Parts: sequence; C-alpha cells; structure tokens
Amino acid sequence: MLAKFRTYQLATTFYRKGQKIKMPRHLRDQFDRASSSICLNLAEGSGKETAKDKCRFYHIAKGSLRECQAILELLEDHTLYDLTDHIGASIYRLCQKSGP
Repeated sequence: MLAKFRTYQLATTFYRKGQKIKMPRHLRDQFDRASSSICLNLAEGSGKETAKDKCRFYHIAKGSLRECQAILELLEDHTLYDLTDHIGASIYRLCQKSGP
C-alpha cells in the first residue's frame, strides 16, 4: 500500500536527500527526527480507520515538515525547497480529503 502512496514516497525521498545535507550536529539531530516523523506519521495516518484519525496524523506530518523547512531556512539551504513545497501541498490535500 505505501508503495502507491505518493505523498509518503515524496516524504521518503525528502528524508534521503536531507541526509546528504551537511549541518551542525544539534540541527542534524532535530532534522533527522522531524524528517523521519513526516514519513512515519503519513504511514500511520494512512492505516487509520476514521477520517478524523487520518487527518490528525497528517497534521502532525505537516508540522514536522514545517520544522524541517525552518531548519533548512536557518542553514540558508534551499536545495529542497521545491520538494518541501510539493510535500506540503500534498499533505494539505490529504487533510482536505480526510475531513476536519
């Protein structure tokens, strides 16, 4: 199922590309947690039964994405800007489809 979940695939691509970016250790630790959280919350949300539960996990994923964007902004690294924008739009659409 996750193989066909486009937003999840975009998130895993972002995680892998983010691993190649050099950053200070304290930001690396935070970035790693946040970028993996995007993938994990999308996966968990996709397995929930109700629209409300799905949406809750998708919102958490969106928050983690925003955290990653802030870290990249602090580093003045815009190499993944288009990808993060695409993921954000995809998560937004998932939330719209899922309900509240």
